[in-house]
Amino acid sequence: MAAIKLASQHHRSRPTAAPTKGQGTEKEVCLSATVKQLRAFVTAARTRSLAEASAQLHISQPALSVAIRNLESAAGGPLFNRDSRQLALTPEGREFLDRAEQLLRTWDQSLDAIQQRFRLQRGQLSLAVIPAFAFNRLPDLLARFHNLHPEINILLEDIVMERVLQAVLEGRVELGISFRPDDLAGLEFVPCGEDRFVAVLPPGHPLAQRKSLRWADLAAEPFIAMNRGSAIRRWTDQAFASSGKAVRLLCEANQLSTIGQLVSVGLGVSAVPSLCESQMRDCGLKCLPLSGPVVAQPVGVLLRGRGDISAPAQAFLELVTGKPKEQPPSSAQPGERK
Repeated sequence: MAAIKLASQHHRSRPTAAPTKGQGTEKEVCLSATVKQLRAFVTAARTRSLAEASAQLHISQPALSVAIRNLESAAGGPLFNRDSRQLALTPEGREFLDRAEQLLRTWDQSLDAIQQRFRLQRGQLSLAVIPAFAFNRLPDLLARFHNLHPEINILLEDIVMERVLQAVLEGRVELGISFRPDDLAGLEFVPCGEDRFVAVLPPGHPLAQRKSLRWADLAAEPFIAMNRGSAIRRWTDQAFASSGKAVRLLCEANQLSTIGQLVSVGLGVSAVPSLCESQMRDCGLKCLPLSGPVVAQPVGVLLRGRGDISAPAQAFLELVTGKPKEQPPSSAQPGERK
């Protein structure tokens, strides 16, 4: 019968000799067992039929027999009784069956969990974003991402540019959205656009009637600036220096939204990234292109590396940049060991 032909070379012997040259240690042998072998053993033990087990597993009976023989070799002895006219387990086989089933359940659950993450059915997206982007561009992007992947939780920090860089470096978040820092500190920067500073004026201001302005034009007006130490303040100071005009500084603010409110009540004028243009227009302000010099800064995503981010982070990165991850060249997959 088929049951008797499983592995005739084992009979009822239990190998007890120490490993000889060419044989592995006990730990090495245990590690050689595969999920395929465990599944073959469990299915054969439960069905008590090689024909039924091979049909359930969609493999041939000889392949099933080989898988079981290899598992027995790894275990160190027979798991099925070859002297029986039926497919019956040895005492060791009966003891091992429950453990093998538990191993397979753990494997299947673990594999399903990781597959859910890769299918974006589970997981978390962690972001640190500069306020200018968070207020003006991020809501639409997150809405689109959530519609595509509703099971992914989102963790968001809207913080200043310097803290965005630190959050990615420390691993608190996977992705940061910011202007490109002068020093990337080993991080990767994936650009998604370029920002150009615009002048911000009250609607009734004499300069608001022009189509564009130069930095020298703003230098003659009370200017509301970002706080010292910020990248935006550094860029505006450099622009005024390049224009050859000294700025008439009225006050400083920590938030671009505060600058917009101060300009809206007529305290002065300012210059902000064009990321904030819609926000400033919502305050009733006039935004005009600035030149002499043109202050342009790349905007993009900061990350530790493409290979260091999760599937949700990769999906959001592709959504923001419009660039799918480059796939490695296709190659033949190694066959599964029997």
